[in-house]
Amino acid sequence: MNNNTSKYSATQGIQHEEALLFEHAHEAPESIHLPGVEGAVPEALQAFMRQQPANIPGLSEPEAVRHFVRLSQWNHGIETGFYPLGSCTMKYNPRVNEQVARLPGLAHIHPDQPEDTVQGALELLYEVQQWLGEISGLPYVTLQPAAGAHGELAGLMMIRACLDARGDTKRRTVLVPDSAHGTNPASAALCGMHTVELKSGADGRIDLAELKAHLNNETAALMMTNPNTAGAFESDIKEICQLVHDAGGLVYGDGANLNALVGVARPGDMGLDCLHINVHKTFATPHGGGGPGAGPVAVNDTLKPYLPVPRIVKDGENYYLESTSDTSIGSILSTLGQSGVYVRANAYISAYGRQSLYKIAEDAVLNANYVLHRLKDVYHVPFEGVCKHECLLTDELQNKHGIKTLDIAKRLIDLGFHPMTVYFPLIVHGAMLIEPTETESRETLDSFCDAMLEIAAQCEAGETDLLHDAPLSPIRRRLDETQAARKPVLVWPQ
Repeated sequence: MNNNTSKYSATQGIQHEEALLFEHAHEAPESIHLPGVEGAVPEALQAFMRQQPANIPGLSEPEAVRHFVRLSQWNHGIETGFYPLGSCTMKYNPRVNEQVARLPGLAHIHPDQPEDTVQGALELLYEVQQWLGEISGLPYVTLQPAAGAHGELAGLMMIRACLDARGDTKRRTVLVPDSAHGTNPASAALCGMHTVELKSGADGRIDLAELKAHLNNETAALMMTNPNTAGAFESDIKEICQLVHDAGGLVYGDGANLNALVGVARPGDMGLDCLHINVHKTFATPHGGGGPGAGPVAVNDTLKPYLPVPRIVKDGENYYLESTSDTSIGSILSTLGQSGVYVRANAYISAYGRQSLYKIAEDAVLNANYVLHRLKDVYHVPFEGVCKHECLLTDELQNKHGIKTLDIAKRLIDLGFHPMTVYFPLIVHGAMLIEPTETESRETLDSFCDAMLEIAAQCEAGETDLLHDAPLSPIRRRLDETQAARKPVLVWPQ
């Protein structure tokens, strides 16, 4: 162990003891004193009374504040470093977006206010609908879905409603490429459908022969991501959509990777019938840790009648919520949608403007190919050619030294970087999926690539113990991830 590591370990020990202060707190007077109940407790509340005192650590207010601030300092976020998660599009969120979202006229309104008192907010959200319809090439949009997976469910519900309306009640099979996001088959199952997996071709794309072999009179839809999770554009996209349509099915687009296309190409023009859009990814709204997010769905004329209600409609200079429809799948959220997310998305889109949106995709694709170019000689590239917004590498060259993708990812933490997405897509063994986004500078990308090159050099130099033991610097060393998944500790105390 070198001196730097020893020094950090000593600091780590002190920090660890401070962390345990909360977990094994001393008995201390309460920092906040609440008055006791005067008189008899009403009978209706008797059932809710505690029989024993709550087992809460006795901490003073400064101790509690320091604990949570310290946890925030140990955490990693887009404001503190590069966040290259492939297929998650973790880009920097401009602060002006936050300022706009906090304007009282937007932040302090209530979902149930009368329409004539929130015309400004409705106009802004209507503008988002129009933006997303134009960007996707699918003109009719619902803002209700609260996240991407929720958008998937809404889209498949509309597809099922459309099929049922035309008498195709036996169409319940959803074709899903083996490179798909894991939520795709889950969404289909929740919608009363079952999935059939399509094996990818040698180039990581949908194999047309495989697709044709599975199309039949039970096919409801094809769910696809384009570009796919290998960072490859589906070059046969128009033929793929035509084949599905000729078979009587519809094409659902997973919009998780829209960052590669925005302002350059429109999924609707390619033949897709339906697309959910992760606005919290493509249009820079903070996300992660369960929220916030939004997954609006854009559709074509075929699916328009089945859109959820209410929808924002413009009548002259006024905006109102259209809530009646004989064919709609109904409401899928108790409110119109995640309005704070859409305010931020509107600010991001407006900052680029109609004529400059293409720069989002162009810079994202450029950055991904720059990373690929710098690393392709020392890490295995499973699929040849130019990538889109994210590049895919594997641990094949490092495996001969006994080093796996997880070791590389953990060592990146020591070098100051959040790891990329690992072991996804599942079609590639030892996958490392890197998405730099358009908001990162060349200097940041060079620093990341230098770290990846250093790790590769350490493998070649036989420093395998260093990589197997990584990370050495954080407060928490390498965890038993199998046990963490199978037997998570979710409550205090243990």
